[in-house]
Amino acid sequence: MVIHISQAAKMRGEELDELGPVKKPLSEPVSRLIGRKYIDESNGVDCMGIWECSPGRWQRTIMQEEFAHFLSGSATFIPDAGEPIEIKAGDTVWFPRNTSGVWEIKEDVRKVYVVIDRPHALRRFRNWMRSLLDPHAAKKHAVQVVAAPVGVQILADTLADGRLL
Repeated sequence: MVIHISQAAKMRGEELDELGPVKKPLSEPVSRLIGRKYIDESNGVDCMGIWECSPGRWQRTIMQEEFAHFLSGSATFIPDAGEPIEIKAGDTVWFPRNTSGVWEIKEDVRKVYVVIDRPHALRRFRNWMRSLLDPHAAKKHAVQVVAAPVGVQILADTLADGRLL
């Protein structure tokens, strides 16, 4: 499925959904969020959409990897570990999972984003085990038989492409 968001930077705020205030404000007035999700839980993608925030200062932990391209406005992200990052329209940022820090939004900022879902090794192993224990799994999908100890191939694949954590 192809998703085309036409002119996301020019989209009127009224065309986006009200998402409410930020969860951990550090200033008054409290920043407010609007946006729209175009994907919600697809294979490999937790969500994708447009996000906009009004001026203010607030704390956030980005739990999963996020790729973002900023369309308008300006902000500073001050990671708990690292130097402040000045962000302006046209900038693209990738946030590793569990990135914590403070956002300082100077003027309304809008981005398009993709939150990436990379299941870690334990979740992949647990899902694989469930498929083996499910009596209907063999009928739904052919279960791959490997001549290796249980879980070794899954762990090897996970390590090979860097998805262990």
